[in-house]
Amino acid sequence: MRNLFMKNSVKFIILIIITRMGLNFANSEEMNIWPQFRGPNSSGVAEGVSPPIHFGPGNNELWRLPLNSGHSSPCISGDSLFVTTFNESNKELGVVCISITTGKKQWEQIVQAKEIESGHPSFNPASSSPTTDGDRVIAYFGSYGLLCFGINGEKLWEVKMPLTKSFAGNATSPAIFDNRVVLYRANHVDHFLIAFDKYTGEEIWKIIQGEKFVDEMACTACPILFERTVIAHTARSVQGYDLSTGARRWITKCATTATSTPVIAGSKVIVAAWNKMGEPILRPQIPSFKELVKQHDKDNTGTISKNEFPRLWIFHRPLGSEAPLNGATVRFDRTDIDGNNQITESEWLKYLEVIEKFRSRYRTHGLIRIDLKSEGIVEENSIEVLANRGIPEVPSPIYHEGYVYMVKNGGLLTCIDVTSAERKYQIRTGSRGTHYASPIIAGQHLFTISGSGEIAVITLGPNPEVLSINDMNENVFATPAIVNGVIYVRTHGNLYAFGD
Repeated sequence: MRNLFMKNSVKFIILIIITRMGLNFANSEEMNIWPQFRGPNSSGVAEGVSPPIHFGPGNNELWRLPLNSGHSSPCISGDSLFVTTFNESNKELGVVCISITTGKKQWEQIVQAKEIESGHPSFNPASSSPTTDGDRVIAYFGSYGLLCFGINGEKLWEVKMPLTKSFAGNATSPAIFDNRVVLYRANHVDHFLIAFDKYTGEEIWKIIQGEKFVDEMACTACPILFERTVIAHTARSVQGYDLSTGARRWITKCATTATSTPVIAGSKVIVAAWNKMGEPILRPQIPSFKELVKQHDKDNTGTISKNEFPRLWIFHRPLGSEAPLNGATVRFDRTDIDGNNQITESEWLKYLEVIEKFRSRYRTHGLIRIDLKSEGIVEENSIEVLANRGIPEVPSPIYHEGYVYMVKNGGLLTCIDVTSAERKYQIRTGSRGTHYASPIIAGQHLFTISGSGEIAVITLGPNPEVLSINDMNENVFATPAIVNGVIYVRTHGNLYAFGD
């Protein structure tokens, strides 16, 4: 009897161990989810523990995989990580699936486009991040359209679209909500918010946008979801749409190029509404004619010749000034009205009037907060402005436990208490230059990423400490992904996994 009891006890203990192992494995698989640009609902906040604070090539490196170019961010489900790529030599687009365990390619699908879209010098034709629900992956290219592949790489459906045309490049990303794939697409060819059946690719609804698309628009924000409302950061507005029908529930107009993705903070949505003239630092002071002559009239003629004319900015991004096309200068030929190669005081005064009239068309931008239960037209006096300085152009804001963080060019990091709208701090992270990637959070750490490849790790809360700056030795424009304490960083030439 005793032997029987012992045998049964051993079996019971083994059963418990196996069950716990199974539950741990299942929980691990469940935690391996980063379904779209910047993770769950584009929040940027990872479940579980933080990756190591010190990492880089050869330091806490789990694996490295060379990749074709692309700025798309990874999405992850289970053991599968997905990115899009662009082979510059043969002009081929691609969707790649990689095992996060081994760092090896599981499959790759080549996408042949008749023509490749162009854009800003910092743009790449594989800039749009894919999205996955664990059974399929959806990829979008402005050069081709929307494609759906099964988890093993078989093509399930596609929706071809016209080649996009824009100054910036069409770097928008799709998202899967319930049984729908939602995409916001804006360029000179077309401008709409659209939903497809994720199983068949059949169009469910399509909302043509009335706002005129212009070159200064980016329109790269990824849609997010609150309950059954799709939140879309669109050209000069933020809008809420019914997921099932596409009916618009609310809209608010704001001074925005719709570059960054909104973030949910309780019952509100926070949006970084940016435009190129939105704050004083972007509008450098232009000297009076007296000052201009005093500083630059080398031949003492009382006028300014072309050789004497300095570089002056109509608008300029002083932080991250190494980026291409980072502003617009005052042109001598437009100032020299009579064409005699000399600028007189009257000509200068006339042109200053033109510049001020141009600048006056732009409203102050800001970090704004909108009630998610809004209805109809949300007037300006119903919008809360949390900040109107230090607004990032590209990186999306991120929210965590009562604070919203935003980082802009030059590594300027701002933390705001969303309850009081009080700015808790504004510091330099130590990461230099232009910032394209959005910040992410894991554990009690905030990760910010510079375009030059420096990833700063900062403590959360109102009293920040910069714990480390990790140099990837390559440019990084893609927002990393974090699952199970591992950070996946896409540089311009490689995909890395870093963990303890």
